[in-house]
Amino acid sequence: MDIESKGKKPGGLNIVSGNVKHKGFGAGAIDLSSVSGVIIDGGEAYVDSGTLHAKSRLEKGIKFTSDKSEVPNGRKCWIVWVAVDRDAEGQFYGGLAACELLVDEEAKKGWKVLADHVNRMDKAMKRHVLVDNLDPQEKDVLRRLLISHNPQWWERTPDELKNALAK
Repeated sequence: MDIESKGKKPGGLNIVSGNVKHKGFGAGAIDLSSVSGVIIDGGEAYVDSGTLHAKSRLEKGIKFTSDKSEVPNGRKCWIVWVAVDRDAEGQFYGGLAACELLVDEEAKKGWKVLADHVNRMDKAMKRHVLVDNLDPQEKDVLRRLLISHNPQWWERTPDELKNALAK
Protein backbone atom coordinates (compact mmCIF):
# COMPACT_ATOMS: atom_id res chain seq x y z
CA MET A 1 0.00 0.00 0.00
CA ASP A 2 1.51 3.38 -0.96
CA ILE A 3 1.41 6.62 1.02
CA GLU A 4 -1.34 8.24 -1.05
CA SER A 5 -3.69 5.30 -0.63
CA LYS A 6 -3.33 5.72 3.15
CA GLY A 7 -4.50 9.33 2.83
CA LYS A 8 -1.14 10.85 3.72
CA LYS A 9 0.80 13.33 1.65
CA PRO A 10 4.52 12.75 1.09
CA GLY A 11 6.81 15.27 2.80
CA GLY A 12 9.85 17.05 1.50
CA LEU A 13 10.47 19.55 -1.25
CA ASN A 14 8.08 19.25 -4.16
CA ILE A 15 9.25 20.22 -7.60
CA VAL A 16 6.02 20.26 -9.57
CA SER A 17 4.79 21.33 -12.94
CA GLY A 18 3.30 24.75 -13.53
CA ASN A 19 -0.25 23.42 -13.84
CA VAL A 20 -0.81 23.30 -10.06
CA LYS A 21 -3.96 25.32 -9.33
CA HIS A 22 -4.43 24.66 -5.63
CA LYS A 23 -3.10 26.76 -2.76
CA GLY A 24 -2.48 23.91 -0.33
CA PHE A 25 0.49 21.63 0.22
CA GLY A 26 3.21 22.23 -2.37
CA ALA A 27 1.80 25.57 -3.57
CA GLY A 28 4.50 27.93 -4.69
CA ALA A 29 6.93 25.12 -5.45
CA ILE A 30 9.41 25.88 -8.21
CA ASP A 31 8.93 24.26 -11.59
CA LEU A 32 12.39 23.30 -12.83
CA SER A 33 11.14 21.21 -15.73
CA SER A 34 11.92 23.94 -18.26
CA VAL A 35 15.48 24.77 -17.17
CA SER A 36 18.76 22.94 -17.72
CA GLY A 37 22.37 23.64 -16.94
CA VAL A 38 25.05 23.84 -19.60
CA ILE A 39 28.70 23.62 -18.55
CA ILE A 40 31.29 25.62 -20.48
CA ASP A 41 34.77 24.36 -19.69
CA GLY A 42 37.91 24.93 -21.74
CA GLY A 43 36.24 25.60 -25.06
CA GLU A 44 33.73 22.77 -24.67
CA ALA A 45 30.03 23.07 -23.83
CA TYR A 46 27.77 20.24 -22.73
CA VAL A 47 24.43 19.74 -21.00
CA ASP A 48 24.75 18.30 -17.50
CA SER A 49 21.54 17.50 -15.63
CA GLY A 50 23.47 17.38 -12.35
CA THR A 51 23.85 21.16 -12.34
CA LEU A 52 20.36 21.63 -10.89
CA HIS A 53 21.53 20.05 -7.64
CA ALA A 54 25.19 21.18 -7.77
CA LYS A 55 26.19 17.64 -8.71
CA SER A 56 27.49 18.10 -12.24
CA ARG A 57 30.55 16.10 -13.23
CA LEU A 58 32.52 19.35 -12.93
CA GLU A 59 31.34 19.94 -9.35
CA LYS A 60 31.60 16.39 -7.97
CA GLY A 61 34.31 15.98 -5.36
CA ILE A 62 34.96 19.73 -5.15
CA LYS A 63 34.57 21.69 -1.92
CA PHE A 64 33.28 25.13 -2.83
CA THR A 65 33.96 28.37 -1.03
CA SER A 66 32.64 31.88 -1.56
CA ASP A 67 36.15 33.33 -1.09
CA LYS A 68 37.79 33.56 -4.50
CA SER A 69 41.27 33.99 -2.97
CA GLU A 70 41.08 30.43 -1.59
CA VAL A 71 41.20 29.03 -5.15
CA PRO A 72 44.26 30.77 -6.67
CA ASN A 73 44.86 28.04 -9.27
CA GLY A 74 41.23 27.59 -10.25
CA ARG A 75 40.23 27.12 -13.86
CA LYS A 76 37.43 29.44 -14.96
CA CYS A 77 34.31 27.56 -16.01
CA TRP A 78 30.66 28.51 -16.45
CA ILE A 79 27.26 27.12 -15.69
CA VAL A 80 24.74 28.61 -18.07
CA TRP A 81 21.11 28.22 -17.09
CA VAL A 82 19.03 27.64 -20.21
CA ALA A 83 15.25 27.97 -20.03
CA VAL A 84 13.06 26.46 -22.73
CA ASP A 85 9.72 28.07 -23.48
CA ARG A 86 6.76 27.06 -25.65
CA ASP A 87 4.28 28.94 -27.78
CA ALA A 88 1.71 27.92 -30.41
CA GLU A 89 4.51 27.14 -32.90
CA GLY A 90 6.52 24.94 -30.54
CA GLN A 91 9.44 25.09 -28.13
CA PHE A 92 12.34 27.55 -28.21
CA TYR A 93 15.20 28.80 -26.05
CA GLY A 94 13.63 31.50 -23.90
CA GLY A 95 16.21 32.58 -21.32
CA LEU A 96 19.93 32.30 -20.56
CA ALA A 97 22.07 33.29 -17.61
CA ALA A 98 25.78 32.53 -17.22
CA CYS A 99 27.40 32.00 -13.79
CA GLU A 100 31.15 31.89 -13.28
CA LEU A 101 32.92 29.35 -11.11
CA LEU A 102 36.52 28.36 -10.52
CA VAL A 103 37.58 24.73 -10.18
CA ASP A 104 40.93 23.39 -8.99
CA GLU A 105 40.53 19.62 -9.34
CA GLU A 106 44.00 18.85 -8.02
CA ALA A 107 43.32 20.70 -4.75
CA LYS A 108 39.64 19.61 -4.81
CA LYS A 109 38.63 23.22 -4.24
CA GLY A 110 36.33 25.54 -6.07
CA TRP A 111 34.78 28.98 -5.91
CA LYS A 112 31.24 30.03 -6.68
CA VAL A 113 28.66 32.35 -5.22
CA LEU A 114 25.61 30.18 -4.65
CA ALA A 115 23.26 33.15 -4.32
CA ASP A 116 24.39 34.40 -7.74
CA HIS A 117 23.74 30.96 -9.28
CA VAL A 118 20.26 30.81 -7.76
CA ASN A 119 19.37 34.38 -8.76
CA ARG A 120 20.62 33.90 -12.31
CA MET A 121 18.73 30.61 -12.66
CA ASP A 122 15.61 32.51 -11.61
CA LYS A 123 16.36 35.23 -14.20
CA ALA A 124 16.77 32.62 -16.95
CA MET A 125 13.46 31.03 -15.95
CA LYS A 126 11.88 34.50 -16.24
CA ARG A 127 13.23 34.68 -19.81
CA HIS A 128 16.07 37.14 -19.22
CA VAL A 129 19.27 36.89 -21.27
CA LEU A 130 22.38 37.46 -19.12
CA VAL A 131 25.49 36.37 -20.99
CA ASP A 132 27.52 39.60 -21.20
CA ASN A 133 30.06 38.02 -18.83
CA LEU A 134 30.98 35.36 -21.44
CA ASP A 135 33.79 36.09 -23.89
CA PRO A 136 33.20 35.68 -27.66
CA GLN A 137 34.63 32.13 -27.75
CA GLU A 138 32.41 31.03 -24.85
CA LYS A 139 29.35 32.58 -26.52
CA ASP A 140 30.23 30.80 -29.75
CA VAL A 141 30.59 27.37 -28.13
CA LEU A 142 27.28 27.88 -26.31
CA ARG A 143 25.51 29.00 -29.49
CA ARG A 144 26.84 25.97 -31.40
CA LEU A 145 25.67 23.62 -28.63
CA LEU A 146 22.16 25.11 -28.57
CA ILE A 147 21.86 24.89 -32.35
CA SER A 148 23.12 21.30 -32.51
CA HIS A 149 20.97 20.23 -29.55
CA ASN A 150 17.77 21.26 -31.32
CA PRO A 151 17.90 23.26 -34.58
CA GLN A 152 14.10 23.77 -34.58
CA TRP A 153 14.17 25.34 -31.11
CA TRP A 154 16.99 27.62 -32.27
CA GLU A 155 14.98 28.72 -35.32
CA ARG A 156 12.05 29.75 -33.10
CA THR A 157 14.28 31.48 -30.52
CA PRO A 158 13.77 35.26 -30.16
CA ASP A 159 16.32 37.52 -31.85
CA GLU A 160 17.32 39.06 -28.50
CA LEU A 161 18.76 35.74 -27.35
CA LYS A 162 20.33 34.94 -30.72
CA ASN A 163 21.94 38.39 -30.88
CA ALA A 164 23.37 38.00 -27.37
CA LEU A 165 25.30 34.96 -28.64
CA ALA A 166 26.21 36.42 -32.05
CA LYS A 167 29.84 36.52 -33.15
